[in-house]
Amino acid sequence: MNKPVRRRARRPAAAEPLVFSLLGTAGAVAARLDAAVRPLGLSLAKAGVLRLLAEAQQPLPLHELAEHEGCVRSNITQLVDRLEKEGLVRRRGDATDHRSVRAVLTPAGRQAYAKAMRALAQEQRAILSTLGAEDAERLRSALQALAG
Repeated sequence: MNKPVRRRARRPAAAEPLVFSLLGTAGAVAARLDAAVRPLGLSLAKAGVLRLLAEAQQPLPLHELAEHEGCVRSNITQLVDRLEKEGLVRRRGDATDHRSVRAVLTPAGRQAYAKAMRALAQEQRAILSTLGAEDAERLRSALQALAG
């Protein structure tokens, strides 16, 4: 009987811990932002959809929302279902493509969007207040370089 060959785990390159640290920090920041909108009955994902609809200033197809949010259509459908149940979004048929459905903000959705953006802006200021102006600018430059 042949024993499976055990491969030694390769040692991570020096940069890998930095990348994992970046991912961990991104998760911590996302958690803080999510906590900032939670008292409003929202999640960061819901606030993201409200932002897309508010900034578009027109009904958007669900597939377009999914693309912007980087998720599959079934996830956006469930998210829009919840937003619609809460009275923040309404579905509307597409006049040019009868197979497509668009989402549009309701007046309550516009109010929720405005409150969410204020809460998120306040939390972003709190997060950045831990950095000095020079460090914040270096971070901004580094993040832009990483984004390519």
